[in-house]
Amino acid sequence: MTTCSGASLDPNAETEMEFIKTSCDQVTLYPDLCFQSLSPYASTVHMSLRRLSQVALAVSLTNARSTSDMVVSLSKETSMSPSEAAAVADCVKTIGDSIDELQQSFGQMKHLGGPDFDLKLSNIQTWVSAALTNDNTCMDGFEGDDINGNIENTISGGILSVAQLTSNALALINRLSSSSGQANIVP
Repeated sequence: MTTCSGASLDPNAETEMEFIKTSCDQVTLYPDLCFQSLSPYASTVHMSLRRLSQVALAVSLTNARSTSDMVVSLSKETSMSPSEAAAVADCVKTIGDSIDELQQSFGQMKHLGGPDFDLKLSNIQTWVSAALTNDNTCMDGFEGDDINGNIENTISGGILSVAQLTSNALALINRLSSSSGQANIVP
């Protein structure tokens, strides 16, 4: 009779997880969040910086959509003051712009390569930077004394998460441009 000592860990999985951890630690401002949000995709990334950047964009986009849904839901509250309603409405617009920019980046990332690699990468960097700016702009409207702290706290928690994920994605994308040519970027 043979006994099973448990499932063996795929040796590639450990290497793929280490690749994500090292990438997050080396370049992102929020390495713990980076690893936590991207490690479930280790088998998809396969130690490719391009795939890691693409997954980071997808995670940021998904989080932005979820946060947008929450902010839109809050915008329907009828008990807000006029300044609160204006701040929430502005936030709905800016997070929508952020989503559009992340979608453009994600679409461009799928076609990254070829002779116009640098131009495509520059476009992606610009769009992701603009998305990050929009995330920060959303919170600007909540700086007045007449804003309900509960509304501000609810929105700021979601926006902070989106901004941090977007910042991490941008850092990984920026690493693509600093790598020594396309040869090191596995498709």
